[in-house]
Amino acid sequence: MRGKTTRFLSAALVLSMTGVMALSGCSGSSSSDGVTEIEILQYKPEAATYFDQVEEEFNAAHDDIHLTIDSPNDASTIMRTRFIREEYPDIIGIGGDINYSYYVDAEILADVSDYEGMENIKDSYIDIAEALEIVPTDGTYIVPYVANAAGVLYNKDMFEEHGWEIPTTWDELMSLCEEIQSEGILPFYFGFRDTWTCLAPWNSIAVDLAPADLCRQVNRGEANFTDEYREAAEKYLALMEYGPDDPIAYGYNDACTAFARGESAMYPIGSYAVPQILSVNPDMNIDSFVMPASDNADENTLNSGIDLGFCVTEACENKEAAYEVLDFLLEDENIQAYIDDQNAVPCKEGDFQLASMLDGMSEYIESGNMTDYQDHYYPSEMAVDAILQTFVIDKDVDGFLQRFDTDWQRYNRDIIRQVQEYEEENGSMN
Repeated sequence: MRGKTTRFLSAALVLSMTGVMALSGCSGSSSSDGVTEIEILQYKPEAATYFDQVEEEFNAAHDDIHLTIDSPNDASTIMRTRFIREEYPDIIGIGGDINYSYYVDAEILADVSDYEGMENIKDSYIDIAEALEIVPTDGTYIVPYVANAAGVLYNKDMFEEHGWEIPTTWDELMSLCEEIQSEGILPFYFGFRDTWTCLAPWNSIAVDLAPADLCRQVNRGEANFTDEYREAAEKYLALMEYGPDDPIAYGYNDACTAFARGESAMYPIGSYAVPQILSVNPDMNIDSFVMPASDNADENTLNSGIDLGFCVTEACENKEAAYEVLDFLLEDENIQAYIDDQNAVPCKEGDFQLASMLDGMSEYIESGNMTDYQDHYYPSEMAVDAILQTFVIDKDVDGFLQRFDTDWQRYNRDIIRQVQEYEEENGSMN
């Protein structure tokens, strides 16, 4: 159901619109020579080389469509600025997070439920995308392309040398940490000086212990973080006992370097860190396992979300040409090239070769046992990464939980009001 009066591009850049927006400035139109111009603006500059190659190969194979792919360093800000100016690209490449939620709510994105390529996308990632909608919205607005996975990276050679077993429950993980520590080895390294890294172990713990739709429950007034996050908060602090004395003293690059040099047995981070680690030690034998935050191994789930998906904008004048571009991007060889370049997880069904450091997570990937990152629902203005860093310093569980609930109400009041209005009109979102 669309046609809401309040839209959110971000809490810092709120758009107030009524009805259907007047869309202009799109590039998906035919030039005088009959060639349709399609522009993609995508937010992953680290994959710019891959997209330059895609652009070149697509244009070499097509006479009727000319593709331009832009991969700027600050794509998210550029997107919001262009949206405000109504200068829309035809396709945007974004992650499945709160910004996607805002764009759906703002009616910037076109319904792509008629795109045949959706039939090959894994249901788990389609479900993840739908769960990000602020209120239920008819249609499909993103084509999930690749995902990432977060849990625990570990030094496989070190584990084999010492005969350490992969833990499947929280008690086993704590016992393993004690065993590693008793042998004079640091179990974990953290890079919490860079606040964003504080989210990696938090997400991996929280997906096992809190409801996947907790943020939506809180917005509906049916739950609170003080109750639902307490166990996750306590276990998050417990993890700190097996890292450096001062986890805030080291940044992301420091942690990657230390882990690469064998200064810790494990590193709780996402698969995206592997290229940085291998740049320090190209011969390192890395594998991974799902964070076993629960006391019941059957409750373990892989922390995975949409790292990159493609959305056709409502302004695109030639949807058929945009779909042809998406077809090209979704060709198996192109997805495999992206996987090889970025250590990614494909959202498309198929026989793809994943990076070896994902071997320990493969059963979860294959079965679809995965849960989206909790922070994909957090507004950036709330700065949960900084709240977690403060929590690590203060070690005050009650204070952390109280602040989470208080700040959530503050930074989500417009969304909470919209959810309440939706339910008054349509009934419960459950």
